[in-house]
Amino acid sequence: MKFAIIKERKNPPDRRVVFSPEKLAEAKAKFPEAKFKIETSDIRIFSDKQYQDEGFEVTADVSDCDVMLGVKEVPVEALIPNKKYFYFSHTIKKQPYNRKLLKAMLSKNIEMYDHETIVRENNSRLIGFGRYAGLVGAYNGLRALGLRDGIFNLPKVEHLPDLNAVKAELDKITLPNIKILLTGTGKVALGAKEILDHLKIKEVSDTLYLTSEFSEPVYCRADVMEYNKRTDGKAGDKYEFYKDPSGYESNFMPYAKVTDFFIAGHFYGDGAPYLFTREDAKHPDFKINLVADVSCDIDGPVASTIKPSTIADPFYGYNPQTEEEVAYNAEGAITVMAVDNLPCELPKDASEGFGDAFLEYVIPAFYNGDKDGILERAKMTENGKLTPRYTYLQDYVDGKE
Repeated sequence: MKFAIIKERKNPPDRRVVFSPEKLAEAKAKFPEAKFKIETSDIRIFSDKQYQDEGFEVTADVSDCDVMLGVKEVPVEALIPNKKYFYFSHTIKKQPYNRKLLKAMLSKNIEMYDHETIVRENNSRLIGFGRYAGLVGAYNGLRALGLRDGIFNLPKVEHLPDLNAVKAELDKITLPNIKILLTGTGKVALGAKEILDHLKIKEVSDTLYLTSEFSEPVYCRADVMEYNKRTDGKAGDKYEFYKDPSGYESNFMPYAKVTDFFIAGHFYGDGAPYLFTREDAKHPDFKINLVADVSCDIDGPVASTIKPSTIADPFYGYNPQTEEEVAYNAEGAITVMAVDNLPCELPKDASEGFGDAFLEYVIPAFYNGDKDGILERAKMTENGKLTPRYTYLQDYVDGKE
């Protein structure tokens, strides 16, 4: 089996890669029967020479490889027929802007494995960049706070070499006495928590957070059953909610009335109640004035997230009264950080972390008969058709949705 690390061709450029040179050398040592080639690139965070120094062939032509390993969407014209591809295709939620890409993979007889579909039997994700999205998202939110209020000036993450440098910058700041709410329990939320804990911000319980005043900055981490409740007044159940959220309503306003800075690190499922609506944000008791929306669902559960922001221009303001975008530091505005490709700002650390998981879960599946079903569950297309697990996408492919 021949694997290729392919060049990232999507704009804006993404410097991340599935395997760092060191991790790829480890893969080669563990699976000597695997062959690896590197498609030359002047974009990725690791240079061609770094791969060559580890003994890998770097070339402009990887068409003799069987499995193509990338990060972001591959342009239709760059797809090589009859290959296996791994990358984030952004098609599994029927994203209209990538319908043409999925159609092309079917017509070119490509076996597609989306990184998002590499899951355990219970459908929990095995690999991804979630931790790094949380890390950068929380940092960016703090950076917005410092700039907006003129209390400190953190540099952009993209100008720092790695996570250690990010944390070193945080060591230089002093936070005001604010209350921070973090939603979520997955990798994104844990990444954000890592930043808050590094700053030695005190974590408090929901009860204390909602009822007490503090003389120091504090944060509270809320799970879905804290900010949602059953409409019939009965006790809620987290797993019942995940299966069918229709009998629930938002219970977010008690938090919104006491929170200054909200970090949205939760997963939002179809049909779940919005955390806060545009009407909620108009309420005179609504206190949140800064949102780092790592989840970044546009016009969704976090009403102030009306568009994604960019690494180049990461902040904007949301005027809750007019429901319009304003300057991020405008009086009365909710400052919003909603960058939708946060891990791109930490390409070295993110790539190293991704490679750890890819080597642990994916590469072995090619050599152990896929005994855990990882490849079988992840495979979206085969022989020019959608696999049974992904036939729900047929209407999307046909242009009926």
